[in-house]
Amino acid sequence: MMLQDLATQTDVLDTAAEATEEVTLNVIDLAIQGGWIMVVLLLLSIYAIYVFVERTFALSRALKEDKTFMGKIKDYIHSGNIDSARTLCQATDTPVARMIEKGISRIGRPLNDIQNTVENVGNIEVSRLEKGLAGLASVSGGAPMIGFFGTVTGMIQAFFEMANAGNNIEVSTLAGGIYTALVTTVGGLAVGIVAYFAYNNLVARVDKVILILEARTMEFMDLLNEPGE
Repeated sequence: MMLQDLATQTDVLDTAAEATEEVTLNVIDLAIQGGWIMVVLLLLSIYAIYVFVERTFALSRALKEDKTFMGKIKDYIHSGNIDSARTLCQATDTPVARMIEKGISRIGRPLNDIQNTVENVGNIEVSRLEKGLAGLASVSGGAPMIGFFGTVTGMIQAFFEMANAGNNIEVSTLAGGIYTALVTTVGGLAVGIVAYFAYNNLVARVDKVILILEARTMEFMDLLNEPGE
């Protein structure tokens, strides 16, 4: 009897273990349940990650400033060594250096023309730094909408299967459509939230670069005004 009881208990434990294994669902299985919409969301997430990483490195380079740069430019201009000032700008690969170089090339013209030229170059540099941000903003807004589209299609599928089942409705009959609806919703929200925070982070970095460009523009124009005082 004891052996039979042990055997019965063992079978019960094995059955429970098998049942536990059957209900286990990993992330990949969930994504597969979402259908083709999850493929679209995956592509959007890859694009968002690429833009964020690439722009982060680009903005980090733009935010690195040589504290002695403007001092050297000031010394060169005061001494009349314009060629050395331009050489220094060309050797410094930053938006500020490219902006100041263009201003130096216009020395001798009216100050308003020099300032407009410098500001135009600054605007071009900012536009370059903002490359990809519009696409990232589109992902942050579009991914949840795509997820909700999957929600609607999943519910339509569930109701369609319910209608065809007649009086023999079972949970398994509706599971496919409900899985699609819920998984795509979660996927769309996840991609959208990550892209939203990534976009705001990059915009904040661009704003910091803009402040630096504006400060250096004022500093350069003040420098050109000094000899005439």
